[in-house]
Amino acid sequence: MRKVGYRLAAAGACAVMGLAVAGCGGSGDSGKHDQHVLLLSIDGMHQSDLADYVAAHQDSALAKLVARGAQYTNAQVPTPADSFPGTIAMITGGSPKTTGVYYDDTWARDLLPAGTKDCATAKKGAQVPLTEEIDKNTDALDGGQGLSGLPDGITAMTDDPSAVLDPAKLPVDPATCKPIQPSDYLKVNSIFSVVHAAGQRTAWSDKHPAYQMMNAKGGKAIDDLFTPEIDSKSPKGDAWTKDPDQTKRYDTYKADAVVNEIDGKDHSGAKQVGVPAVFGMNFQAVSVTQKLAASMGYSADGKPGALLAGSLDFVDQQIGRFVAALDKAGLSEKTTIVVTAKHGQSPIKPDALTRVDDKPIIDGIDKEWAATHPETPKLIAHSLDDAAILWWLNDRSPEAVAFAKRKLLEANGTGTDINGNPKPFTAAGVDADQVYAGADAVKFFGANADDARVPDLFAGTKGTVYTAGKSKIAEHGGSSPEDRHVPLLIIGSGITKHDVPDQVSMTQVAPTILTRLGLDPDKLDAVKSEHTAALPS
Repeated sequence: MRKVGYRLAAAGACAVMGLAVAGCGGSGDSGKHDQHVLLLSIDGMHQSDLADYVAAHQDSALAKLVARGAQYTNAQVPTPADSFPGTIAMITGGSPKTTGVYYDDTWARDLLPAGTKDCATAKKGAQVPLTEEIDKNTDALDGGQGLSGLPDGITAMTDDPSAVLDPAKLPVDPATCKPIQPSDYLKVNSIFSVVHAAGQRTAWSDKHPAYQMMNAKGGKAIDDLFTPEIDSKSPKGDAWTKDPDQTKRYDTYKADAVVNEIDGKDHSGAKQVGVPAVFGMNFQAVSVTQKLAASMGYSADGKPGALLAGSLDFVDQQIGRFVAALDKAGLSEKTTIVVTAKHGQSPIKPDALTRVDDKPIIDGIDKEWAATHPETPKLIAHSLDDAAILWWLNDRSPEAVAFAKRKLLEANGTGTDINGNPKPFTAAGVDADQVYAGADAVKFFGANADDARVPDLFAGTKGTVYTAGKSKIAEHGGSSPEDRHVPLLIIGSGITKHDVPDQVSMTQVAPTILTRLGLDPDKLDAVKSEHTAALPS
């Protein structure tokens, strides 16, 4: 990968990125900074999806943005390719070893379980769910705020999601014996922290109140954080994610919030507060449609099926709304737009899918270990298996780690294919060349040996989705190219149309955003720790 520091000293790089930093012409370039950055994540989207869509829709909003911007055709999200750490990477500049966030549902060996009262004697080790599980009311779109007139009344939802998180469901800090908010779980600050500290407004919209984490270390850094619960019950009675049309309706609430913010209002549109310096949202429509068996996702040649194509059209239309709103507000020449994805989705090819029920595998390993180690009746303390396997163990001895890895690779059985028909699997459905356990897992993530959060075992897959049912045909969270290779498009003043083929990391988005705003990327903890470079021109 070509290394280009965030103080892009070359004059040509400065001209392309429109930066006013050391080596880029000093105060004479101050006018090249943009005043705003709009960050958009199309969850689940691959770089190949963007390329195909633009080729087939020359008049689309996405095609028009590609015609104006820098397209990074080899952008990679961190492993594991999940919403967390994907989101965290793009707003902090750090990977899990630095941010402390390995997934959206993990295990922390240095914390106490939710509800702990006697912290002096409690045993350390706690689940940290950064999902709908910690809402006051998981069935409510407002997370339990108690709003009337839902779902359309969701625009009145609080801009501080901590108000709808249930403290009794949060892990406990042994030092204070108090619940830890998601933002306190994050070990570093974020772009919102830096922008907020500079006296500028910040906003964001995302899928769970647990995204309170994006306030980051140090307190409330996002002035307007709008987080309607995606896994609540839609008007149809099921979760919004069970129906592509309902997911589009859900996404529209967040898109409306962004349009309001472009107009200088808060997410509800009720208050005039000024346009945020950095703001944006994630789209769920593409990710949901990729997963649902009823949609059939992609065709045999890897092209989007009808329902997925419709979800891509929907997202394109919403992005078109944002561009039109920026034009109307006179902000087009003052705003950098970043279009990317927190994660991809796998598999793309339908015949590559193998569904595997991981529960019997986990139960079998626990039972066999307990037979000779009764002091540890449950070897696997916590498992998170989507399109990869992440395990945290209660016994971390070399013997236990080796046992867990060996039994995983010995687990053969029968899952189901895309049509629900029996399909055999070996080695628990993992890629035997991508299994890292114990010290190897620590090394794989680049973590320290004393990291209290790093998984004890990580295993990548090729087309495996861990599920007990037959309703899911794709998932993310692994290390495969389909999970990690996402679009990355940047449009803004001083940027001309060009492709950058260099492999880049989603962590490089954070320092790039601050540079576009004329702020110092070194103010990001993770950038300093990992020496994260801004994106090459």
